[in-house]
Amino acid sequence: MKVEIWSDVVCPWCYIGKRHFEEALASFAHADEVEIEWKSYELDPGAPREREGAYVDRLASKYGVGKGEAQAMISRVVNAGAEAGIEFRFDISRPGNTFDAHRLLHLAKKRGVQNELEDRLFASTFTEGRAIGDVDTLVELAGEAGLDVDEAREVLVSDAFADDVRADEQEAAEIGVRGVPFFVFDRKYGVSGAQPAKAFAEVLQRVWREANPIEVLGVEGAGICDDDSCAI
Repeated sequence: MKVEIWSDVVCPWCYIGKRHFEEALASFAHADEVEIEWKSYELDPGAPREREGAYVDRLASKYGVGKGEAQAMISRVVNAGAEAGIEFRFDISRPGNTFDAHRLLHLAKKRGVQNELEDRLFASTFTEGRAIGDVDTLVELAGEAGLDVDEAREVLVSDAFADDVRADEQEAAEIGVRGVPFFVFDRKYGVSGAQPAKAFAEVLQRVWREANPIEVLGVEGAGICDDDSCAI
């Protein structure tokens, strides 16, 4: 089974969705046969390398609400994150343009450490307060995820994997992705949002059953009970 996940590393619900999906996967009997691919999606392609001002102020401005209401929005995410084992620190967050981060994720896919880098990018953005749009920071995070730091820097000072990022985003538009996280299972079922682990578990089971139907074999006339009063 293949699961493709469109996500952005400055999206808190993507981080929560990742944890929920991983919880479901941990209890899935066929987890070792599930291939996961992270796909690029920029929530704000025009964002600067690092945004200025406090997160709560930017949120209030974006949605045209008061600071108190914006803080309530943040609290909702913080509480949902805590339930998923994430410590959100919006008070020290330094979000910014994620194009380079997505290019690195394509390098990480090529080197077999994409999920590890996705984790580091999320944690650095939402818990550690590191600048996600800074080249030096990205190189350091790449090394922590298992990538060669020299190769990572070479990617970032070039336009490597830029076409791959754009291709992911074009594909998202074609299949109707309007927000992230967005999970696609075997190119048959799409699941939008940070669903509870139980919901992901149900989808995993359904997709697996459809791909691996049970064929009943046997000989006609063999003894069988179909209720609590078996014919003898």
